[in-house]
Amino acid sequence: MNTTLSTTRPGRQQQHPPSPTLTTRASSRRVGLIDRLALRLGVALVAWSRRPRLLDDRDEQARRVQAAQAAERRERSMQRDALLTLPPR
Repeated sequence: MNTTLSTTRPGRQQQHPPSPTLTTRASSRRVGLIDRLALRLGVALVAWSRRPRLLDDRDEQARRVQAAQAAERRERSMQRDALLTLPPR
């Protein structure tokens, strides 16, 4: 049989979680102007980097239109070649 023994003395109880004392409490202080400006600049840069890129969409759309036009030209050329190679009636 295995027995687990406690390492604390029975008369001494530990607080869980430990209560904050005056020496461990962080002093409250206001955030400085430079820190606030840096935070706003950082948030603005993140928002700017996640903006929708309309120019990329326009370029992609132009490429799609050009590809569709090229496919249509190829199809018309194949139909014309097929009609011109038919034997005379």
